[in-house]
Amino acid sequence: MNHVAPVARTRRERRDDERRRVVTGRSGTRRAVGSRVLSFGVLAVVGAFLVGVSVPATALGVITPADAAGTAPALAAAVTEPGQEVDVHGDLAESVEARDGFEVKSWAEVLREKYGPRNYSYTVGSGAIRWPFPYAVPISSGYGQRVAACNGCSTDHKGIDFVPGLGAPIYAIADGVVVEHEENHWSFGNTVVLQHQIDGQVVETRYAHMQLSSSPLQLGDTVAVGDFIGLVGQTGVATAPHLHFEVIVEGAHVDPFVWLTEHAS
Repeated sequence: MNHVAPVARTRRERRDDERRRVVTGRSGTRRAVGSRVLSFGVLAVVGAFLVGVSVPATALGVITPADAAGTAPALAAAVTEPGQEVDVHGDLAESVEARDGFEVKSWAEVLREKYGPRNYSYTVGSGAIRWPFPYAVPISSGYGQRVAACNGCSTDHKGIDFVPGLGAPIYAIADGVVVEHEENHWSFGNTVVLQHQIDGQVVETRYAHMQLSSSPLQLGDTVAVGDFIGLVGQTGVATAPHLHFEVIVEGAHVDPFVWLTEHAS
């Protein structure tokens, strides 16, 4: 009995010693880790303090009012550049002004300027070739390009327009034969075409827009210079009473005013 008790105490003491060592080891580990964390935190705080004290504020992107006032003149001097001068030749400047001084005109205005101010004065004769009226009559529209007077009116005028007034009598300009008479032509209205032999050429003359039933002529009739053709009207495509008169030489239209001036005046 005296030998068993010491052995049992010895084992118990051994277990207690082992437990104390394990606990002591764990506590030491925790204390070591905590000490290292604390040391790192202290170093970080001290480092931040040293940086704040030793590094200028401008190095961290912070500019104080005093710094801004001090650096503004230097910055202005750094970005200042000498001015540039461009020498423009006088002729070039004038050409630019001339180029910019343009005027816009409509096609109608261009045609009026080109064909509008014509002189249609003429002298009436009594020869073998005459004007379609025994007296000078105003001409409202000449031959060639023009401003269309209405929808359906031509811009390439193949004749000239006499305006003696509604109902004025129209006469043959030369001896000839009736080769066309149509009362209701879609464009010319009541129209007559005479064929003549003049200076060895076949010449046709058209009389258009006459009053309905005002012409007694029939296809194939022979007429003499000065014979009655019909009365001025407004049939077909027309904006006002007038005689549309054409001259066709060997199948080609010519300017009636020029042709009559050369042959009838």
